[in-house]
Amino acid sequence: MISAAASPKSSVAEAAFGRVLTAMVTPFDAAGRLDQPGAADLVRWLCRDGWNDGVVVNGTTGESFATSNWEKASMVHAASKVLQGTGKKVIAGVGSGDTAHSIALAQEAAAQYADGLLIVAPYYSRPSQAGLLRHFLAIADSTDLPVMLYDIPKRTGIAISPETLAAASRHPRIVAVKDAKGDLESTSKVLAETGLAYYSGDDALNLPLLSVGASGFVSVVGHLAANRLSDLLEAFGQGRVRDAIDIHRSLLPVYGGAFRAPAAASIKALLNRLGLPAGPVRLPLVNLTDEETDLFAQDAAMSGLSDALLPTGVR
Repeated sequence: MISAAASPKSSVAEAAFGRVLTAMVTPFDAAGRLDQPGAADLVRWLCRDGWNDGVVVNGTTGESFATSNWEKASMVHAASKVLQGTGKKVIAGVGSGDTAHSIALAQEAAAQYADGLLIVAPYYSRPSQAGLLRHFLAIADSTDLPVMLYDIPKRTGIAISPETLAAASRHPRIVAVKDAKGDLESTSKVLAETGLAYYSGDDALNLPLLSVGASGFVSVVGHLAANRLSDLLEAFGQGRVRDAIDIHRSLLPVYGGAFRAPAAASIKALLNRLGLPAGPVRLPLVNLTDEETDLFAQDAAMSGLSDALLPTGVR
């Protein structure tokens, strides 16, 4: 039995983060250097009316494993400057395998006016659950920003147990979870017995996670279909379950296509083709071939996204 009592944190998280957020790529120029003006343009495009409530920068799709501390701070600065005063949010990924490094990233993100932090379980070291909890609490204590924990054991090598999530939920600033664990039973238990808000971090499970009480999405496909994800949330929230299922099924081709290759490479390939800021990926990722990009473009077309993907003259 999870020991934490439910609390009103879900509404706090929704107010802090919004409901549809895109886990944004980090644009590079042709030489592979950070394209900070391009990052600002892409944030502006992603957060236009009817699309995203905000962006997550410096996550996995943002190639955080291959960017420097300065580049991470620059991404937060660029996004925060664009969204200042709009009510839309910038969530900074500050995950690393080292607690002290994550604290430094968190404090720099706060200095660059991030609205929240995304903290993934430390990777490679596979700490105990006690170590996970102390890691999360130390980072949450280091700033005044609200925190979303990120549970994705297929990347980190360690799952965050329901008991650890319950214990973390007692911290006043740990208010949400990005869930990419694929364990609806575990998620249901945590949702039933804590006040943590859950965000789907696996696009193919967006609707199933809504069905057990999720609040919204941190989406890769939000680069291409954030308006459709908003429609999905609205339909489900209004009890139009059949409409929600239809939207979910229509997006299955683009969901699958985005993750056929590493998602950062897939999304950048299509953004580049549309004339939007993206650029190459960095090793160990490799760019999609023209044939692979064609295939992903066909997936997007099968999902009915051709019109939505037309460039809007951002650059």
